[in-house]
Amino acid sequence: MNFEFSEEQTMIKDSVSRFVREQYDFDTRRGIIGSDAGISREFWTMFAELGWLSVPFAEEYGGFGGNAVDIAVVMEELGKGIVVEPYASTVVVFGGLVSASTNTDLKEQVIPSIIDGSCLGSFAYVEPQSRFEMTDITTTATENDSGYTLNGVKTVVANGGTANKFIVSARTSGEQFDHSGISLFLVDAESPGVDVKAYKMMDGQSAATVTFSDVKVAESQLLHTAGEGMDLVDQVMPQILIGLSAEALGIMATLNTLTVDYTKTRQQFGTPISSFQVLQHRMVDTFMACEQTKSMLYRGLCESKSVAEGETDVEALAKTVHALKATVARYGKTIGEEAIQLHGGIGMTDELNIGHYVKRLMMINTTFGDGDFHQKKFNQLSYSV
Repeated sequence: MNFEFSEEQTMIKDSVSRFVREQYDFDTRRGIIGSDAGISREFWTMFAELGWLSVPFAEEYGGFGGNAVDIAVVMEELGKGIVVEPYASTVVVFGGLVSASTNTDLKEQVIPSIIDGSCLGSFAYVEPQSRFEMTDITTTATENDSGYTLNGVKTVVANGGTANKFIVSARTSGEQFDHSGISLFLVDAESPGVDVKAYKMMDGQSAATVTFSDVKVAESQLLHTAGEGMDLVDQVMPQILIGLSAEALGIMATLNTLTVDYTKTRQQFGTPISSFQVLQHRMVDTFMACEQTKSMLYRGLCESKSVAEGETDVEALAKTVHALKATVARYGKTIGEEAIQLHGGIGMTDELNIGHYVKRLMMINTTFGDGDFHQKKFNQLSYSV
């Protein structure tokens, strides 16, 4: 099987890699996360001009017409720079849901604004009581004469403080844990009744708690058939998890490179510690962990392509992405811990980039379910009768 990137994918990869290498060094990133906005609007405009924001969108909306592989290419390179601009939350998650929407008018309205950088979007789905169960929803959408009225609280909304649009999951029917009865609405952040309380997470990314109090939403703002929103989420989730795993892979590879380079310069007993056999074995282990993660990612990409071409069933892809997310959690922990240990005391300091890479890995692990959650889901699919 050919795992080489196409010419276009190589160009995108090189473009993002060059940006990270030449313009997004660690000090620049620290300055951005220390700012009030927590992101660089200048860089976001640059992403739009370079066409990165158009990658997953159909050509009819002005997009590149890319697939899961194209997204993974961008996400892996952004991971190497632990870029805090909201590519994942706006383009991969929010944009992925909009692209899969059955509301054509909404797609024509929103997708071009994502591509030109004017729309910063986020998916508001986590509730204080829900943890990783996306169907545990108490936010309600009650029908009225002009559409719906939203009431509820969403927490840990990625990019919530800078987003100007939200996709909100709300229950229009059924009980609290039912898969059916959930609807997805596009809500403007400036709508009356929307209250946003932003904060920084441990990895430097921004998030927010968003409260909806009698927010009026027109029926035309539904992304999908009322009550069937989770079907849309399930459709897009494999692509989202693959994108986040690609970002994690970029972080793992960078941690390995930084650690190996450091062991070649740090000396003990008059010799570089890289010459100690026991440390060599540990670095081989982290190299293998990274390679196994890459293999699982590539399997996910291949199956995603097969599903798109009708050659593989959706359940097989679901099993693979659950296994992929569990793999990222397991080996991300291994590589992160080894990187900190082999750097010694300075690995724990905020002034060194190592800890920042590890924190981002930890946050990726908890996004859309941690390793234990996805291992459980994988087991349920594998052993179901």
